[in-house]
Amino acid sequence: MVADNMPAAIGGLPADAPPRPVTSTAFPAVHSMPPGMPPVRTSMPLSADQQKQLEDDLVAARDRNNVSPDAPPPTETAANPAPNPKAGSARNP
Repeated sequence: MVADNMPAAIGGLPADAPPRPVTSTAFPAVHSMPPGMPPVRTSMPLSADQQKQLEDDLVAARDRNNVSPDAPPPTETAANPAPNPKAGSARNP
């Protein structure tokens, strides 16, 4: 290595640094796959109807959370009941 022969003053290893190992360490075979095919998929891909439902659910969740602070409060509906004005007002003795 180049750093082995450089003085420590210009970025080389200090004099008391331990020597490098003679043999390199073996790395685990992280990406080794069995010969033939990639692993079998255990889950099925979504159908067109499931994909559409998922997209609609995500859009609805985004729209619920993307409310401007200047927007008027939402109206009361069965899915969105009015907040309790006394919630959180009780004092702990």
